[in-house]
Amino acid sequence: MRRTLFAALLLPSLLLAQDKPHAELKTGTAVEKMEVVGESTDFKVPAGTRIFVWAKVTGAADSTVTVVFSKGDKNSKQELKVPRSPYRTHAYRTFRQGDDGEWTVKLLNDQNAELGSATFKVEVQ
Repeated sequence: MRRTLFAALLLPSLLLAQDKPHAELKTGTAVEKMEVVGESTDFKVPAGTRIFVWAKVTGAADSTVTVVFSKGDKNSKQELKVPRSPYRTHAYRTFRQGDDGEWTVKLLNDQNAELGSATFKVEVQ
């Protein structure tokens, strides 16, 4: 009886948690076969190198998300389509001289609510 009651109370909350839009983000040097390659949070790269953000978006089917790379007053944005859930996608930013420092990348839904974020450090050589 207790197990049945526990399951009846817990199951709806688990289902609601799965439907809440969210994203898992990872940073790396490439994306191959929809998986991040060279995953890190600390990059020492030559000027002109792309750093990728890989995202697994859940609960945001048939929508558009925005990837925002930011550091201080510098930022760049890219919109991506999310046709189904879960959905894996990626974006990148090319890092040049003067882009050294700690960066944040956020994934925002179409109402600008944050679905996920990651921070990483870049040293351009």
